[in-house]
Amino acid sequence: MSKTSILNTPALWVNHYLQEKMQGLGFESVPFFPSTPSTLNDLTELFPTGGVMCTYDRLIRMRRNPFPHIKCEQLLYYFYATAENSVINMVKITEQVLRLLDRADETAEDINKWAKTKGTIMVEGVALEPNFNFHSFKVYQLEEVRDIIDFGTARTYGGNKMIIEFDYNMIIDPNQKTYGTA
Repeated sequence: MSKTSILNTPALWVNHYLQEKMQGLGFESVPFFPSTPSTLNDLTELFPTGGVMCTYDRLIRMRRNPFPHIKCEQLLYYFYATAENSVINMVKITEQVLRLLDRADETAEDINKWAKTKGTIMVEGVALEPNFNFHSFKVYQLEEVRDIIDFGTARTYGGNKMIIEFDYNMIIDPNQKTYGTA
């Protein structure tokens, strides 16, 4: 197990938390992928049919104060649905993300507790231990959700963009040179 793997990022823990908490919304699972699709061809050729998925961008933000150990990041989520109930699924996903993550420090406490209880997550065959202490979360919905729906009208029937902003600190010294096997 590796706390210090360079692969171990706070975004992965937030993604795994959301994936677990979205189970039972009426679709099998919500896979999360980093920034794809990037072209219309990718969207029409690679998008899974008959389901929902999420792509995300990790955005590292400028520190708001001079204390260097509290970091601020954003996750820009693009949720897509092609299933029969795509509009309903988008409502369910949006509402679930909002209810789970838009509670400031209460959300941070829940994710910290979940991560500690979970112990590890598997990413690319590497068991990662929780290495982050989350402080606060905010959720924003972008006004221009229409563009991703227009972007993929060939096969995407529902879409939504959301920004999740969070503050955290690392539990261990990030300057350690022991990065484990990953």
